[in-house]
Amino acid sequence: MTPTRPGESAGSARRPRRQLALAAAAVALAAADTYVVVLALPQMMAGVRLNIDDLQQATPIISGFLLGYVAVLPLIGALTDLLPRRTVLLGCLALFVAGSAVTALAVELPVLVAGRVVQGVGGGGLVPATLALVADLWSPERRGLPLGVVSAVQEVGSVLGPLLGAAVLAFADWRAIFWLNVLLALVLAGGLWMLARRDPPPEPHRRAVPGRSRGAPLLGVVGAGLLGVALWAPYRLVVHVTWGLPFVPFVAGSRVLTPIGLVSVAILIAAAAWQWLRWRQIRAGVDLWGASLMALALGALVLTFASADPERDVVGPLAGVLAPVGVLAIIGYVVRHRRATAPLIPRGILRRRVVPALLVSLAVGAALVAVVVNVPVLARLTVTDDHTQAAFILLRFLAAVPVGAVIGGWLLRWLPAGVVAVPALAVTSAALALMAGRGAQGVAGAGATAVLIAAGLGVGAAAAPVNAAALADSAHAHHGMISSLVVLARMVGMIVGLALLTAIGLRRFYAAAASLSPGDVAGLRLAGVVQVQTVFAGAAWVALAGAVGSGWLGWRSGSASGSDVTKT
Repeated sequence: MTPTRPGESAGSARRPRRQLALAAAAVALAAADTYVVVLALPQMMAGVRLNIDDLQQATPIISGFLLGYVAVLPLIGALTDLLPRRTVLLGCLALFVAGSAVTALAVELPVLVAGRVVQGVGGGGLVPATLALVADLWSPERRGLPLGVVSAVQEVGSVLGPLLGAAVLAFADWRAIFWLNVLLALVLAGGLWMLARRDPPPEPHRRAVPGRSRGAPLLGVVGAGLLGVALWAPYRLVVHVTWGLPFVPFVAGSRVLTPIGLVSVAILIAAAAWQWLRWRQIRAGVDLWGASLMALALGALVLTFASADPERDVVGPLAGVLAPVGVLAIIGYVVRHRRATAPLIPRGILRRRVVPALLVSLAVGAALVAVVVNVPVLARLTVTDDHTQAAFILLRFLAAVPVGAVIGGWLLRWLPAGVVAVPALAVTSAALALMAGRGAQGVAGAGATAVLIAAGLGVGAAAAPVNAAALADSAHAHHGMISSLVVLARMVGMIVGLALLTAIGLRRFYAAAASLSPGDVAGLRLAGVVQVQTVFAGAAWVALAGAVGSGWLGWRSGSASGSDVTKT
């Protein structure tokens, strides 16, 4: 991985690697947090006074993180292009720390969900900021491997998340998981801050500098401290005759709806408003109305599909309300985009290979989530009833994805993006087709292991070519937004793709189950296998479409990354 600037010293040549290592570690930490609650969910439910039978009420604990991750990606992309990259990285880490602390202190479901949403906002913003940082630090022909590393650590998080949660739960309760998040994120933020002070990064174009003010940050620290005390609710203070008055709840059982809780929230809102008013240059460069409409549309999309049980439902229980809201928000954004002087997503940036890259990213997300969700289902239907063993079977696929991502990035040093991505997704398509044809054999045997590994390598190898092609055909001034759109396309592919494939699979399931007699458990299992096979078959077609679309990423020598567009 060679840095972009020629003639630099050995010490400065290591600077990009240090920056990439810290940013990638932050991305891995946030990615792990997506899956860390898998084993801890029952304890988390008990911690906010939910019974194990109230699983539907606990769905926002998981979907809340996804909501925060997806809804503000375009806004963070815009900020990444307006501010220094590491300022955005540090801001996202600060949000991740705040969300983790709120989650760790929560004793009521709304607070726990709010903490997860804030975690998602911070964690989601780390990815486009890191991809844009890579584009700043490496030339187009050299950034393939660094982009592969970023894609790899995203997938490593999916493997490490459940393992990290299990390791912590073996020695402590679920709250320790999120306090560990706080500690690790603070260490990474400290490393990035020290590196920024010692060796400021090159900026390929002029960026806005936030107005310096001690008042707003100090007020924010005071508000955060008071909120922390309110959520902690130390016993000696709560029971004190005088000092306990601020902790008396207006609503029984709430630690936020107390005098100290409400005051702390008001202080935080005032600090945020004060700082925003001082950021004149930033306010002028961000279409806040467009960002709000986009966040509303994406939030409705997430909550419509992510709150559904993919084994039984296509959409969540509030789809009848959320879907119209999402459609109206999309229409509102389109109108705003056409009328705004400087829209959230700049006009003209969807050019050349950017559009094919977004479509391929969409297909990769759909194929990826089909495997992640349905392999454990197939394992429980054909091999084992134990959820843990089913998860270990999925691990064969998950472990192969980051390896494929590094290989795909490494190959970009010599091969065009299309030459890498087309066969990678073709292999994934073939592997999924083989999974669809295994029937009652399911995921048992060495053959299934080989197929899962091949599918994981193919999905992973397509990531770096997609990012490299999109970044190469966009201006430096838009790398943050382009990166956020690529990540967003993948997440939308995962959410919507899973819903559509599940709808097709469920239709086959009900058709197969209609002829069964009551109590025919074996028949129901076979009908479930038919459902999963249908999903795999659909995902194989999606991966094949992605392979075809990858042909537009470039076939000629030098098109692995191309050359960055210089005009905005």
